[in-house]
Amino acid sequence: MIITSPAFRPFVSLIALAAMLSGCGGGGASSVAQSGTSSAPSATPTPAASAGCSLRARQDWVAAQMQEWYLFPETLPTGLNPASYGNVDDYLDALTATARGQRKDRYFTYLTSIAEENAYYDSGATAGFGFRLSLDGANRLLIAESFENAPAGLAGLQRGTEIVAIGTTGANLRTVSSIIASEGSDGLTTALGPDTSGTARVFQLAGIGGDRTVTITKADYDLQPVGPGDARVIDDNGTKVGYIKLRTFISTADDQLRSAFANFRTQGITQIVVDFRYNGGGLLSTAELMGNLLGGNRSTADVFDHVSFRPEKASNNTTAFFAPQPQSISATRIAFIGMAGTASASELVINGFVPYLRANAGLIGTNTYGKPVGQIARDNAGCDDRLRVIALSLQNANRQGDYYDGLASKVEASCQATDDLSRPMGDPAEASTRQALDFLAGRACTPIGGAPVSAARRSLAVSPAALLGSTRPNAAQREVPGLF
Repeated sequence: MIITSPAFRPFVSLIALAAMLSGCGGGGASSVAQSGTSSAPSATPTPAASAGCSLRARQDWVAAQMQEWYLFPETLPTGLNPASYGNVDDYLDALTATARGQRKDRYFTYLTSIAEENAYYDSGATAGFGFRLSLDGANRLLIAESFENAPAGLAGLQRGTEIVAIGTTGANLRTVSSIIASEGSDGLTTALGPDTSGTARVFQLAGIGGDRTVTITKADYDLQPVGPGDARVIDDNGTKVGYIKLRTFISTADDQLRSAFANFRTQGITQIVVDFRYNGGGLLSTAELMGNLLGGNRSTADVFDHVSFRPEKASNNTTAFFAPQPQSISATRIAFIGMAGTASASELVINGFVPYLRANAGLIGTNTYGKPVGQIARDNAGCDDRLRVIALSLQNANRQGDYYDGLASKVEASCQATDDLSRPMGDPAEASTRQALDFLAGRACTPIGGAPVSAARRSLAVSPAALLGSTRPNAAQREVPGLF
């Protein structure tokens, strides 16, 4: 969500919907969700069996918040009967159906858990295997990324490893192909089990790392926004190029980003590859920090972003100006690696540099998702309900913010590239990294087409590799597409 007044600003975030890539009046509402301190999340509490948390009371509370804050109030239906819906999620989907049909709100407005979300944004706390999964054009289930401090990483699973079969024991392994044939890609989410600590699955693996069968148990872990080796200096034919991969925009990223850019500054880096290929978004404050770290040569009179609410809420509008930091570099050319999972805060950073670097800010990879809007948090604390409601729009210094179909047609320079799972991200020989380096060096390339990313949440068009997502993603999965 994005909010400009001091009351809102502490928890403004730009949240993407990981499920877009999937097989993708009781209780008082706080004026804003405040970021708290929490350990790894527990299971979402069941709302109390009271009048304040009855289904109808929760639906009425959601409807009231939508009427007050929704960015597209003209799209809200009149006469919608809450009794026709058996849960709050389906009712909310019905409220946003018209905006969704206009590609303005592709399941960006949703209900989640206060406790679970606070845990994620404060420290990256979540529970799972700790890998991203993707399906290629042949319906092979591949590991796109494995997190070093999570069960998958600790078990030695690597980027590019294929998961051939999944089971609860070695005796009931089901092949990925048979699961998809009978249940579609949603069946893979079911086969992977609930996102609770202690859930164990047996995996038959092939390819990178060798053919083997392993048992991995989901556990609580803190996702690191910048992993080991995700910030480095590459020598590209005698030119020093900075490379940084940011997994997610959460508060623990701030110090990691400052440390990485301090090293770049010491080494005189002015050309940089920013890898957002899987970054689904997060906190606005962290996005603006990244803009400041990249924009050491920007004036404090230069606008980074405009945040705008609907007219009757315009008192919350803000404009953020560049504020160079002690660790900032003066980037003259930036290659942003982006793909279908690149959304929201990631897109904001890319869009923010277009007015200044113009063709020296290139999009490398494929088209991005297209989310130039942000959510605010409205809390019904007694029921552990947090409504993430689209309430604001985002524009760069030129007031450009109509990239609902992705950034490929909005940037002045782009280069097609594939996601090469056979090599680590940041390896100069990996396809997207190589193309990013070629762009920085001024070598010719083929521009990205501007075809929009599918708006589907519960189906997945695979081409040639797409991140797998949960039908009903948790807080971490919304920000870290493909996470399980």
